[in-house]
Amino acid sequence: ICAIYSRATSMAASSRWPIIASAALPGAAAVVAAPCNPDRKAATPQISIIIPVLNEGAAIADLLATLAAWRAAGDEVIVSDGGSHDATVSLARAACDCVVPAARGRALQMNAGAAVARGQILWFLHADSVVSAGAREALLAACTATPAWGRFDVWIADDAVIFRVIGAMMNLRSRLSAIATGDHGIFVTRALFNAVGGYASLALMEDIELSAALARYRRPHCLRLTLGTSSRRWRSRGIARTIVSMWALRLAWFCGISASRLARWYGYR
Repeated sequence: ICAIYSRATSMAASSRWPIIASAALPGAAAVVAAPCNPDRKAATPQISIIIPVLNEGAAIADLLATLAAWRAAGDEVIVSDGGSHDATVSLARAACDCVVPAARGRALQMNAGAAVARGQILWFLHADSVVSAGAREALLAACTATPAWGRFDVWIADDAVIFRVIGAMMNLRSRLSAIATGDHGIFVTRALFNAVGGYASLALMEDIELSAALARYRRPHCLRLTLGTSSRRWRSRGIARTIVSMWALRLAWFCGISASRLARWYGYR
């Protein structure tokens, strides 16, 4: 199943999002004078951490507090906001290097963040991510030889045993298929990210599409170190329903159903 999954994904990426050597990233054109902190470091950071957000006031502060140590080490943190109307932006401005206003949609927001990033390694995180100790060292070690990309093993932050099983299956599927999801925390060297044209301008499946494009260059570094993610998606939609719907969405995607239609089916607006 994983072999078919990987092959189908690669074929989809080849037909829908061809490899290009140099082009503006979709969504980057919407970035106009990003309001970066005036004390933003002048030195070029090793890693640019890009976090797409939309009304993540309840989660963003904890993540940014964890990433303070990364900033102290010289890395930069960029929050790409898709139009939040809660406290997300004000909380982020106090604890990151740059808040980027962007068109709504994770793909567009992540490309907008990448457009102003200065690091040679880009790391895309969700606002509800829980970063493990040692993650920075592991990421840098994986990117010693370029071009490179990869992801962390996902760990779902919930005590229920079923989430250990779900996480293990997500990691196994990713390791066998060379496809990562946003929950895995995809990282990629800037040159390789630009070579594939960044994230495709899709309402859904943007992480799968990017993984397939990157895998055409080389297989990912699948780090055993875990990156935590919230169980809120499974809890709010129902565990069984979420698992079935995610597989159904992937199958529909491989069968040619558009990302915009899939997003409507999934409940995105």
